[in-house]
Amino acid sequence: MSGPPVLRSRMAGRLYGRRRSGRPTRLTAVGAGVAALAATITVAGLDRLVFGGLGPLFGLGYLLVCFQLAVRVRYADLLAAPISGPIAFAASLLLFGPVTSSGVTAQVVALATNLATRAGWLFTGTGLAAAIVLARFVAQRRIHRAR
Repeated sequence: MSGPPVLRSRMAGRLYGRRRSGRPTRLTAVGAGVAALAATITVAGLDRLVFGGLGPLFGLGYLLVCFQLAVRVRYADLLAAPISGPIAFAASLLLFGPVTSSGVTAQVVALATNLATRAGWLFTGTGLAAAIVLARFVAQRRIHRAR
């Protein structure tokens, strides 16, 4: 390809199917919720498949999901990151957590027990997401005030 660098990059972008603007892709609130649910359920299923239960792999995966949500969510949807993580955590526990007996009451008791025994992971991931979202909010406000 010959020509000026701008023209070459446009032609290369068309060749490879899309152009990159340099900015990372941002998630909407709904996208953050779907991504959190899909990733957390995947990590929980993998942990259950490999290790037979929900252990540290599930917790570390949840921390990674919370970090990615907080970093990738759009500025307009910042509150979605610390909210969608715990919902996905609870849904994963509901699907993959151990239940000793059948019935709705047993499911509720098992969910409450699982949330209580894994509260450290839940609070750490949610706190991480909230801290990153707060830092992004403050930084964006400072940028807007400087203009």
